[in-house]
Amino acid sequence: MREAAFIKQNKNKWIKFESVLQNNAKLSPDQLSNLYLNVTEDLSYSQTFYPNSETTSYLNELASISHQKIYKSKKESRNRFYRFYFQEFPLAFKKHHPQLLLAFSIFLVFSIIGAYSASVDDSFVRLILGDGYVNMTLANIENGDPMAVYKKANQADMFMGITVNNIRVSLTAFAYGLFFGLGSIFIAMQNGIMLGSFQYFFYDQGLLWESARTIWIHGTIEISVIIIATCAGIVVGKGMLFPGTYSRLQSFINGVKSGLKIVISTVPFFIVAGFLEGFVTRYTQMPDALAICIILASLFLIIYYYVLHPIQLNKKQHATNI
Repeated sequence: MREAAFIKQNKNKWIKFESVLQNNAKLSPDQLSNLYLNVTEDLSYSQTFYPNSETTSYLNELASISHQKIYKSKKESRNRFYRFYFQEFPLAFKKHHPQLLLAFSIFLVFSIIGAYSASVDDSFVRLILGDGYVNMTLANIENGDPMAVYKKANQADMFMGITVNNIRVSLTAFAYGLFFGLGSIFIAMQNGIMLGSFQYFFYDQGLLWESARTIWIHGTIEISVIIIATCAGIVVGKGMLFPGTYSRLQSFINGVKSGLKIVISTVPFFIVAGFLEGFVTRYTQMPDALAICIILASLFLIIYYYVLHPIQLNKKQHATNI
């Protein structure tokens, strides 16, 4: 893009921001932060394509002044955690919904492949889940308690171990995005096949409902967040492969930053999933209605936070900027 066209396209936004700063206008933290993010993105673009121009100098000065205005308040610092999780991240995550849909689709397809493979090959489940797990579960089924595996470990130890392992899987899915996103897709494939074969195994034993109403108490959040972590890796890969108007290096850096924020957003959800698996799933005799309520509440929480809330915030921002 020619510099003149770049200026014409963004001039009104810069003038509005400059006016806000000079007149010390009272804006909500969200509005001020959004303007600041827009200006810094423009600055990054200008530094890449017009490094020695007056436009770059102007935007650099504007970003510097706005940074001081935004971060000088101690109250803002105390609210940083809330702002990131409930405002900044959801607002920015809306643009990654196509990658989230791709990650979900890949996971779903390989889950179906895993279930189908288990249905046509009796040895497939043992290949994926391991002889030890299959034999233990068959013994539990014979003893009349197919979900006994969730009752054996100490609750606190189980909670900590599962949470740490889930976070490790999330970070791995993100890090594998450095292989042009293909590594993250592999993680989704691996977990999808495992889930599909796992559920078919219980279906084959006549225990599909028994397994689903127990496992999905914690699995709804756990599986959903693995998909979201895969999305983070795909975002990194997209930054490497499709730089758009940015330099490839700058696009890669932006992708890593965005992917890391996505991974950070998953940590509280993995803690909740670990708590449910460690302290709640073990109560396999709970009423079906209670189990269904927990599963539906978990599903709504994920859909609201990663899909509906970002859409709402972007619509609100758009309405404010008109």
